[in-house]
Amino acid sequence: MTEVDFEGITAYQRYKLMASLIVPRPIALVTTLGPTGVANAAPFSMFNMIGEDPPILMISVNRLTDGRFKDTAANILRSGEFVVHMSDEPMAQKMHDCGKAFPSNVSELAEVGLTPVPAHSVAPPRILEAPVAFECVLHEKLETDSRYVFIGRIVRLAARDGLIDTAAWRVNLRDYHPVARFGASFYTRTNDRFSMSEAPGERAPSSTGIDEI
Repeated sequence: MTEVDFEGITAYQRYKLMASLIVPRPIALVTTLGPTGVANAAPFSMFNMIGEDPPILMISVNRLTDGRFKDTAANILRSGEFVVHMSDEPMAQKMHDCGKAFPSNVSELAEVGLTPVPAHSVAPPRILEAPVAFECVLHEKLETDSRYVFIGRIVRLAARDGLIDTAAWRVNLRDYHPVARFGASFYTRTNDRFSMSEAPGERAPSSTGIDEI
């Protein structure tokens, strides 16, 4: 096996290895509000849920080399509010384009053609085209030499009509096709799904137990 001493390589080398091997990663398309009310949107693949009680998730935002904050980090630190969206295949390109370096006074949503709509519990807008949006308030933050890690407490969920059943608390996975990060500018689809059977070495049919969970 190839072994690498992480204490003996550079931060960039560690990033390349970790970001290419810990995959696929879900992508958070995060909206925040700038100090003049401009809606900012940026994708982050260092993102995941942490727990349900309290309902918290995390996003990790890298520090810029000149000491400035990325707009997302600056806005969360100032307001303590943000909205995390999941991106599916129809909006994948626009999500990716939100990662370009736009000036702080320019809304990525307007530039790429995504539609802001009012959120219910926080000031930053939700994105109409996104299948899922988690409205968050800042629960806790962690600072490292290279990053801000923001832990958001989810106060409200909005989902596309027909995606969730709030009577049975089930998700209709047949109509949910989020994309994931696979290193660099590569992404992966989530259409090839399978269930694990009880018997070792056997694969259950793809439709078994996967339509709703």
